[in-house]
Amino acid sequence: MDARGGFEPTGEETLFEGRVITLARASFRAPNGESFVREIVHHPGAVAVLPLHDDQSITMVRQFRAALGHTILEIPAGLRDVDGEPPIITASRELAEEVGLAAGKLAPLCVFHNSPGFADELVHVFLATDLHSVDLDRQGVEEQHMTIERIPLESVVARIDRAEITDAKTVLAVALVQARSRTS
Repeated sequence: MDARGGFEPTGEETLFEGRVITLARASFRAPNGESFVREIVHHPGAVAVLPLHDDQSITMVRQFRAALGHTILEIPAGLRDVDGEPPIITASRELAEEVGLAAGKLAPLCVFHNSPGFADELVHVFLATDLHSVDLDRQGVEEQHMTIERIPLESVVARIDRAEITDAKTVLAVALVQARSRTS
């Protein structure tokens, strides 16, 4: 059986096209021949970077997220909005733009689908080490007003445990860094 599991797309209609996302109504045929429709959010993808300093602290941002209506604490991240740009280059650019850091080493941590039940967003997560300061170049109104916080890794883990940090890319990146440190 192929990667689609016998499901076949039969059509797609764009319902809304925004600055970042496109909402579509897609039609499919199941392996048994039954037809069905799903709403799908098309997203250009994103990158996220966990900047880990030598003292085991993490540089994070507290940024307003309109969908939630409040600020959240998260690792730096950004859209893959430059056509053809490799994710590692996007990650390096976002790290500099958002928190004024450059990494001597930028290593892939994972790639994940954020909400595959309704969206095709794919997020590439990187670990940044051997950090040094560079000029900030913040883009967008939310970035202009976000704050930068440097927090010990153990404190970030405690905040995740208390559900004070609920951002998926941050939780996943921290868990992976912890797991890797236990096995190395």
